[in-house]
Amino acid sequence: MSNVRYDFSDRTVLVTGGSRGIGYAVARGFAQAGARTTILASSPGVHDAANTLAAETGGEVKSLQCDITNSDEVETALASFNHLDILINNAGLERITPLTDPDSRVEDTFRRIVDINVNGTFLVTRHAVPKMTAGGRIILTASIWSRTAVPEFSAYVATKHANLGFMRAIAQELAPQSITVNAVCPGWVRTEAAMASLADMSARSGRSEADLLNEITSAQALDGLLEPQDMCALYLFLASREARDITGQAYMLDRGEVMA
Repeated sequence: MSNVRYDFSDRTVLVTGGSRGIGYAVARGFAQAGARTTILASSPGVHDAANTLAAETGGEVKSLQCDITNSDEVETALASFNHLDILINNAGLERITPLTDPDSRVEDTFRRIVDINVNGTFLVTRHAVPKMTAGGRIILTASIWSRTAVPEFSAYVATKHANLGFMRAIAQELAPQSITVNAVCPGWVRTEAAMASLADMSARSGRSEADLLNEITSAQALDGLLEPQDMCALYLFLASREARDITGQAYMLDRGEVMA
């Protein structure tokens, strides 16, 4: 986390996909900065994660469990908010979806990725915005693959491109309400999802995970694998009052892998 100190003690924050990985690290950052923080995830482990975050930070951390692809569930979950200042749309699914794989399960996986990453993001935002007022912040977790592409991850890549289009459209739509909308595009971060993708790539290519990871980090201007906590400072800045004039932007946070 950055040495810059933000004060979010008067802010209410919702982080989807907040029970692990980047979402967990970002939620911890907001809780440490005094925000009333809620994490949302589909698995029951979200409740234990919230308790752990509260113990770690001494802050107010609540939990919500729902399937973000189900509009009724999302509406019911968000009914617990009278007001919401900051929405972190972080929930997502990353899986390999090889186009030529004859296994029919690839099609099911493709649909599920689209449903979570695109439809789920839309539904959470749709039900959250009525609870936001002027000065609200919406931040999406996209990916460097929203600006580029890799083989065999067509569903994930397509949905992350879609996330940026959605972000830009609603940034214009919500501007009259003084709600800003931006995206963070992480590179390779040591999360469970990223490491699972690395394992899949290794299995399909016949190359070791260490070899692939070395190739990935060698493509960065700055060497080394990012950790979830390295993401936090940018989210806090974009949610802060200092970022009130920034909207419709996508920020690469990837140690210089994709320069745009």
